[in-house]
Amino acid sequence: MFIVFEGIDGTGKSTQVRLLADALRQREKEVVTSKEPTDGPVGTRLRQSAEKGRLSPQDELDLFHQDRRDHVQSLIVPALERGATVIVDRYFFSTMAYQGARGFDPAEIRAINEQFAPRPDHVFLLVLEPDVALDRIGIRDGKANAFEHKEALQKCHDIFASLDDDFIHRIDASRSPAQVHAEILSFLA
Repeated sequence: MFIVFEGIDGTGKSTQVRLLADALRQREKEVVTSKEPTDGPVGTRLRQSAEKGRLSPQDELDLFHQDRRDHVQSLIVPALERGATVIVDRYFFSTMAYQGARGFDPAEIRAINEQFAPRPDHVFLLVLEPDVALDRIGIRDGKANAFEHKEALQKCHDIFASLDDDFIHRIDASRSPAQVHAEILSFLA
């Protein structure tokens, strides 16, 4: 099974990845967790650009595609082929939202990614109003990154809200982590 967590910054994706991975491992399943951008060289470069000065929009988008291709080939597909459950914190839906907020066409980003990136079985879209997300985020390391501002998060929120697929489950992330986790588990029963 291939599971993806999506949503704007501050929705609790990392917490829910951990909770779900722990729950599935208790069922004696092999679970592989990962994130995007990855910890590989391309993903590291992307994270550094967010902290130290943004790349051009096109360069950033190209690096997201390159990082995802590597991620799909080196981790996601091999794990799925051996029967593991793969849980990813962000995938191409985040690229659609965040790069869409920088002016790219989200539908075009999706079409490019669907040529090489497997379709998830479940996407848990954690939904939270940008003001609440900003309160949760606070200022990280004494400063905000380029997307930790209301206008940018609102654009991303709106793009996420436009997604409409049968495998996307909208989850109210304003509740406690335990309540969110319980709802997620209900989709996997």
